[in-house]
Amino acid sequence: MSNYHIDTKCVQEGYEPKNGEPRVLPIAQSTTYKYDSSETVGKLFDLTESGFFYTRLANPTVDAVEKKIAALEGGIAAMCTSSGQAANLITILNICNTGDHFISTSTIYGGTVNLFAVTLKKMGIDVTFVDPDAPLEELQKEIKDNTKLVFAETISNPSLVVVDFDKLEQLAHNNGIPLVVDNTFATPVNCRPIEFGADIVTHSTSKYMDGHAVALGGVIVDSGKFNWDNGKFPGLSTPDESYHGLVYTRDCGNAAFITKARVQLMRDMGSTPSPNNAFLLNIGLETLHLRMERHCSNGQKVAEYLANNDMISWVNYPGLKGNKYYDLANKYLPNGTCGVISFGIKGGREAAVKFMDGLKLAAIVVHVADARTGVLHPASTTHRQLTDQQLVECGITPDLIRMSIGIENVEDIIADIEQSLKKVQNH
Repeated sequence: MSNYHIDTKCVQEGYEPKNGEPRVLPIAQSTTYKYDSSETVGKLFDLTESGFFYTRLANPTVDAVEKKIAALEGGIAAMCTSSGQAANLITILNICNTGDHFISTSTIYGGTVNLFAVTLKKMGIDVTFVDPDAPLEELQKEIKDNTKLVFAETISNPSLVVVDFDKLEQLAHNNGIPLVVDNTFATPVNCRPIEFGADIVTHSTSKYMDGHAVALGGVIVDSGKFNWDNGKFPGLSTPDESYHGLVYTRDCGNAAFITKARVQLMRDMGSTPSPNNAFLLNIGLETLHLRMERHCSNGQKVAEYLANNDMISWVNYPGLKGNKYYDLANKYLPNGTCGVISFGIKGGREAAVKFMDGLKLAAIVVHVADARTGVLHPASTTHRQLTDQQLVECGITPDLIRMSIGIENVEDIIADIEQSLKKVQNH
């Protein structure tokens, strides 16, 4: 299906039923699989034969969804996980060992900041957070002998910083390390990071890919383009004694990274998605191209309305002319960015709370990027574990409201915003 447009791949890729088989991807709700000989099962465990032997490592329903997402992102293979956090954790642990270091842009999602700065630190892996807008020469100064990767988000949550792929790709590849990009907000419909030099792509599939806020999940996509056998990654290029001396770079070719992620880390950590969640994710993926178009068009109209409202002190949306990241958005995401907007109301934090409490159509929810319009105050919720300094570095001010614009009629969304703003004004 490689010649099809991405719209068609959203619907058709991953599962091709044979004569008389179910037209819709079936749910293989089984932990285990029957074989006629112990020799076959032994070969499966030795990785000398492909197949399903335990759902913790692979499952027919999950496998079909992994193939679809790999095709959408232009990677050679993908591995689904139980959450987006699990996808990022496994990615880092698949590359870094105790004593290693990596670089991340500072504007990433608060939960990922905590994962990197607190949990990974306990494992002996250090991170340096950098300003994504800093020039390449400044970023290069943060590279150390033990630096193993550069991490960024295509569009950061919730500060909506658009990554400069050219700059970060140079930073990573000039130093012989991979560029890892979380593409959750953009989705492959609006941006395919591998085409701009990313080596590994991750997602929280719980967001736009699922699209309906029904199933947690994450995914890792391997571009198959990075040379892991350059002396910097012994975990991939030296024998794995738990597989009788298997060397991933030697024995798995350009699938070394994703193979190790599955057969070593997923085997040991068990961050497995359920077949039912994979089934629900696949249903969401089938309409991803349609929904993203509506999210972006609605987001653009709401952002323009807010930008012209006297009660709004500032609006941040990459699709607005004059936005700091407008040019980068046009360069890397010409078809649209996402449906998430951040803005501030005159009156600060108190006014922000009153505004959110007065909304009727839009719901106050922790989730973001699904079909329904939702709103949140990140400083007191999703990012509350961060210090004041970390909040500043993430681009989060006390008055910042994150609004995830859904696929409802945009006139109804704007009317809801307007009636709530009037309540704040008249209070």
